[in-house]
Amino acid sequence: MEYQVSARKHRPMTFAEVTGQTHVVRTLTNALASGRTAHAYLFSGMRGVGKTTMARILAKALNCEKGPTPTPCLACVSCREIGAGMSFDVMEIDGASSNSVDDVREMRETVKTAPAHGRYRV
Repeated sequence: MEYQVSARKHRPMTFAEVTGQTHVVRTLTNALASGRTAHAYLFSGMRGVGKTTMARILAKALNCEKGPTPTPCLACVSCREIGAGMSFDVMEIDGASSNSVDDVREMRETVKTAPAHGRYRV
């Protein structure tokens, strides 16, 4: 049995499992259900409020084989790759350490490419 930090072990995998962010969950699930997602979302807030978690769930919801859907299946290739942090179509940025001009230039070049496997680059 592999040791895992409690915050990672109990991290929500779907919008339904998220607590304390009902306004964000409602906004994102309504956008997905209506097929009217924005071209960009910016998650901000204090450490530990769920920015990365919400972004990962949104990435799964957008690229799920059932979707885009407010309820990703968590079983398809895209959902599993995103959950494992191995998706070519998802780029996670740590704003605290990736804040130089060169970092922004690199990100701009990366987002120009089409998705490798999923529907969207996130």
